[in-house]
Amino acid sequence: MSSEEKGRRRGRALSFGVSAALLVATLFPVLWLMQISLKTDVEAMRMPPAIFFVPTLDNYAAIFQGRFARSFLNSLVVSLSTTLVGMLLGVPAAYALSRASFGRSQGLALWVLATRMAPPIAFAIPFFLAYRWLGLIDTLSGLVLVYTSFNLPLVIWMMQPFFDTIPVSLEEAALVDGARTRTIFLRIVLPMVAPGIAATAILCFLYAWNDFFFALILTRTSARTAPVAVVNFMNYEGWEWGKIGAAATMIMLPVVLFALAVRRYLIRGLTAGALKG
Repeated sequence: MSSEEKGRRRGRALSFGVSAALLVATLFPVLWLMQISLKTDVEAMRMPPAIFFVPTLDNYAAIFQGRFARSFLNSLVVSLSTTLVGMLLGVPAAYALSRASFGRSQGLALWVLATRMAPPIAFAIPFFLAYRWLGLIDTLSGLVLVYTSFNLPLVIWMMQPFFDTIPVSLEEAALVDGARTRTIFLRIVLPMVAPGIAATAILCFLYAWNDFFFALILTRTSARTAPVAVVNFMNYEGWEWGKIGAAATMIMLPVVLFALAVRRYLIRGLTAGALKG
């Protein structure tokens, strides 16, 4: 075996070792949380932690027998609705900005993005006062509205570069062939930016699904979401670690399933929009 081949093998072994170490470091908190969800509270607090134990699903059964099931459903409805509304409004808007011919279109795109730059806490009191006056406190529609207002600039900002990569000549050729603008957008342009749509939809879903701040301020009991419901397992009598682990695991599950469903487009979508030409 030549020294050059030995060097390549050592390089591959080193790359594999570094990748494995990074994978373990990344997955360790998730795996630790999952094993807590399969323990009783006594076993979860044992020091040193028990590596081998008899798993139990009692924590999962307990959280879905209480109010967490309603909160989980609320999160699912709000997140899917927000993602759908944001994409339906934001994708055509991004396409319009990409194809805009007026001189200040870039400035308009910058102003759209600027609305996303302010910290969310700056809008907490205005949203609360407006929602109290409109009667939207503790409603799912209120949460959908506030999440859409934050997701819409994100959708426009992320999707515009994808539309910029599509040659205008392709659409002009379709127009010459007699295709309508709506047909060009739906059957030609949208399939070509499918990776961007998938990546943007996941980010919108993640923001709505993981939000704790606005869900805590704008809800009480009826529209309480899953991240807020986890706090109920932390009380003065003690923290119910098994239920916290089970609830957190269930909160992660829809995001993982959503990402796996569009995994073909996700990586391409996160990188392709940054390239032009």
